[in-house]
Amino acid sequence: MAAGAITEPERRTPIVAEAEVVVLGGGPAGVAAATAAARAGARTLLVERYGFLGGMGSAALVTNFCGLHMLAGGEIRQVVHGIADEILDRLKRLDGLNQPHAVLGRTAAQSYDVSAYKLALDDLVLGAGAAVRFHVFAVGAQVEGGRIRALIVETKSGRGAIMGEQFIDCSGDADLACWAGAPTEKGDHDGYLAYPTLMFKLANVDTARAQAEGKPRLAALMADAETAGRRRFARKSVIINPQHHHGQWRINATQIGRDGRPVDGSDAEDLSFGEVEGRRQVRDYFDFLREEVPGFEKSYLLEIAPQIGVRETRRVKGAFQLDAPAILASADFPDAIGVNPWPVEKHVKGDVEWRFISGRGYAQVPYRVLLPVDVDNLMVAGRCASATQDGQASLRVSGPCFVMGQAAGTAAAMLVGGNMMPATLDVARLQDRLRQAGVFFGN
Repeated sequence: MAAGAITEPERRTPIVAEAEVVVLGGGPAGVAAATAAARAGARTLLVERYGFLGGMGSAALVTNFCGLHMLAGGEIRQVVHGIADEILDRLKRLDGLNQPHAVLGRTAAQSYDVSAYKLALDDLVLGAGAAVRFHVFAVGAQVEGGRIRALIVETKSGRGAIMGEQFIDCSGDADLACWAGAPTEKGDHDGYLAYPTLMFKLANVDTARAQAEGKPRLAALMADAETAGRRRFARKSVIINPQHHHGQWRINATQIGRDGRPVDGSDAEDLSFGEVEGRRQVRDYFDFLREEVPGFEKSYLLEIAPQIGVRETRRVKGAFQLDAPAILASADFPDAIGVNPWPVEKHVKGDVEWRFISGRGYAQVPYRVLLPVDVDNLMVAGRCASATQDGQASLRVSGPCFVMGQAAGTAAAMLVGGNMMPATLDVARLQDRLRQAGVFFGN
């Protein structure tokens, strides 16, 4: 990084849009937030840096809903409902949804086709009456008296300000919260983050042979290749699964670090390094699959994700932080806004560590995780919500992100016009509205 600084001339920033509710980020949390706010009657604008919605699910080819389902008594059961149901229904109509599948015999996930996902989310958000601005990169905020007045953005048309009454930060990186002065934290006490992954997809896989001979022996084949000195894998626990369309497989096998540490998805230099390093690992792992794993001999690279999949950067440090013990004990909360069945999934150097939820298999998500401090008209939803690092390792996946987003959007619409703060909202009224919209709170 070059040292020093330059001085830019003072300039007037034009107001390019106004809304009652402004949502930053079009991932699962942002999509649910914008849809819920617009349906509740608020003039809503969703701001997204890419040309499509879906967040990491689209841009990083995650193509897997985690945290929608639980596995109990050998039966997979969906427990996250509401706007999530509508997304699943739209994907089914587009022939872009697989049946849910068990994960490690303890939980479940559901894969989807990313192109169908993009179409489904366009229809959902726009059909709800929200406006969407794509190719908009948020760069700052104007704050007056503890309230955000405007989100500052850069576009191909130049710099602009988006005015709003209530703001929801669904950026994943707590960008807006950070710019507005809300306290945030990153990683553990050493700043150590969850490792990112670059996803890729293969086509022309002999699925029957890969399922029978390749996948069951994958760990042993990787160990043999390393012992013999033919290969070196950054990550030992990998996930490979067939997709909805014949011969296509999704590969979750890379782990991207730099100088012995995970790359930081909120650091521009780390992101640049991570993309190149991720593609190098993709090429190496693809070569291994073709050359040494039955069923993949004639496969080819169908797609590499447009960006590395970032699991963790900044988290808002609210007055309340959800932690792993509460999640693992399937805790209830008086201010619940839905449930989360996903285990604590930590991506550590070379591996993935899992801790599973006890008892009924899901914990409630409290409204308080949406509330940063020191900013009066801001909520956060998604992986940057107020949680400890281990709590975030469960809360960051798509299921609880849908839950948080729907609650944040509903709450924001309830606050419009009254100069109210999210922290003073009548949570019982919010819960009633969420129940009416189909959200599941538990038995």
